[in-house]
Amino acid sequence: MANKQKISNGVNKEIKFFILLTGLFFLFYFMPMESSFFTGAVLSGLKLLNKYAREHVLTCLLPAFFIAGAISVFIKKDFILRYLGGQAKKYIAYSLASVSGAILAVCSCTILPLFAGIRKRGAGLGPASAFLFSGPAINIAAIFLTMSVLGHEIGLARIISAVLLSILVGLSMQFIFKEKIEKGELFVEESKDIVVSKKTLIIFFGAMIGILVVNGLQIDKTAKYLIMILLALAVAGMAIFKFQKETSKEWLKETWSFTKMLLPVLFIGVFTAGFIMPFLPQSLIERIVGANTISGNLAASIFGAFMYFSTLTEIPISQALIAKGMSQGPALALLLAGPSLSLPNMLVIRKILGNKKTAVYVSLVVFYSTIAGLIFGSLV
Repeated sequence: MANKQKISNGVNKEIKFFILLTGLFFLFYFMPMESSFFTGAVLSGLKLLNKYAREHVLTCLLPAFFIAGAISVFIKKDFILRYLGGQAKKYIAYSLASVSGAILAVCSCTILPLFAGIRKRGAGLGPASAFLFSGPAINIAAIFLTMSVLGHEIGLARIISAVLLSILVGLSMQFIFKEKIEKGELFVEESKDIVVSKKTLIIFFGAMIGILVVNGLQIDKTAKYLIMILLALAVAGMAIFKFQKETSKEWLKETWSFTKMLLPVLFIGVFTAGFIMPFLPQSLIERIVGANTISGNLAASIFGAFMYFSTLTEIPISQALIAKGMSQGPALALLLAGPSLSLPNMLVIRKILGNKKTAVYVSLVVFYSTIAGLIFGSLV
């Protein structure tokens, strides 16, 4: 029986590989290279991928991978379960998750390794989903820039809406799926060899988080990079001189595990987002979101959900659309859904949560962002 199952699995694997090769052959064979519109879309995808690699991988994503690896190795599962686990008190878990991203200037992709890290360590689906939404939506840099560029009304609305929506999304995910956390189910075994002082770990995590915080500050680039390099050297120094060799290896192993799981999917998603940009009728989008209607707010939420916005870029984009007639309600909907979701983000969440939970999470973010925009638009 075991041999038959093994043979069957081998045959299925070969069939899938054959289908993949056949699909790639037809894709390349019929690729309309003579079309300037198609080649322009390809260049658009490569351009966005180039920008993402230059501006986000080293300064945002790489530190996030190292933090996620450190969470898996150093943070005790009891700590995560006490504050973010399925059995934690709701007012503690959701309050913590809804504001924990405030100090981080992260985009919808940079939050993913951190989300994967706390999930692996035992965070409940609800609090983890709240953290996933709030991380990119409520960072301090984005709030201050929103107020200064778009006005205090929409800035304040963004703060309140981001916190409330993160809680609503988390509670809704927990209610829909009713996930039960079984002991040992979602986390790795504790290593008995890891002996690091609490003070060292606080400095260690503080330095890595500091890299993300400094990256989001509006300061001189030379000074910014110098501070980030010094913080990175501090992290490396502690790993070399303060940790046992096996501990450092375990940290790097977990970091690599997150990197190889998430980075290829992110690259594919970023290219795809750039590829489809030329196909979006911008004039039609601007016309649709010109009034505070359900369709206008829904269109803004969906547009924001599928597009990739680098950290803080949602603000000048919203400013440009408002100048061309976008209503205040849809503008808020875009500011809520845009930073929290993107096509690359969805592809990675699917890898972590699966198809069903990802589809529900995306639908909830779009739905609640639409409602928030509609309410705000009717008040201003």
